[in-house]
Amino acid sequence: MDRFAVRQRVTLMVNRYEVRAGGREGPLMALAEQKRMSLREQVTFFADERKTQPLFAFRARQVMDVAATYDITDAYRQPLGWFRKDFGRSLLRSAWVVDVPGQGISGSGTERNQVVAVLRRFVENFNWPVHFDFTTAEGAVFLTILRAWSLRDAYECHLPPDPYGRRLDWRVGACLAVACDALLSR
Repeated sequence: MDRFAVRQRVTLMVNRYEVRAGGREGPLMALAEQKRMSLREQVTFFADERKTQPLFAFRARQVMDVAATYDITDAYRQPLGWFRKDFGRSLLRSAWVVDVPGQGISGSGTERNQVVAVLRRFVENFNWPVHFDFTTAEGAVFLTILRAWSLRDAYECHLPPDPYGRRLDWRVGACLAVACDALLSR
């Protein structure tokens, strides 16, 4: 798969996200849920609306840490990869480090627009457009995440192949897209 969309659902006690294949109107691939006010951040992705079949998840290694590392696991809790916010680089614009050893893909993601990144920090409660580019150390893009102007948080994600033809596992891409929303202001 080379494209998917993530859209946040508005609820009181949990953050919920829909992951849809191909775009906003595509078939539902996963439903993610993050409990608010949790000591250890965790987001679980389910195959169905009733949340009976977990597909994959990400979870912080540490409790309440602004520079926490998040492990991404499959339905059987086998590791897929990890990511963390690059706290030092994130002061002016959010930056992430990601590694997916099983695919041989690693790199970092940064907000593309410096001006929007700074404005976003000072003008809250406004749905700024956000664009992340995740690249390898050699500069090959392996994930883009774009939130356009909208009333609700909605992201379009693209998984282009790297120069060797490898495409990032969509589950890792979905975790990063949800993290870019749920953990953006931390």
